[in-house]
Amino acid sequence: MWRKNIILFSFVVILTIFPLIFLQDADFDGADGKAEEAITDIAVSYEPWFHAIWEPPSGEVESLLFVLQAIIGAGFIGYFIGFMRGRSKNSKVDS
Repeated sequence: MWRKNIILFSFVVILTIFPLIFLQDADFDGADGKAEEAITDIAVSYEPWFHAIWEPPSGEVESLLFVLQAIIGAGFIGYFIGFMRGRSKNSKVDS
């Protein structure tokens, strides 16, 4: 079991490092910016029907908020998986 985890972890590390090494001049824009470019290319007169309520003061703050959102989501998913796994183990022990 631990070998499988080491292989999976190694694969994730390789997938993370590969683009940073071999695609150094690549533009890692977000999907929102790419979608906005595609829409304005297709329909030049397009007006967005929604504007952000609050704009973060800098890109760093925006990244921080995104990371916090990811941490909260991952924590919730991890808690749920752990809770369900513990519940499953308890039900097997009780049987």
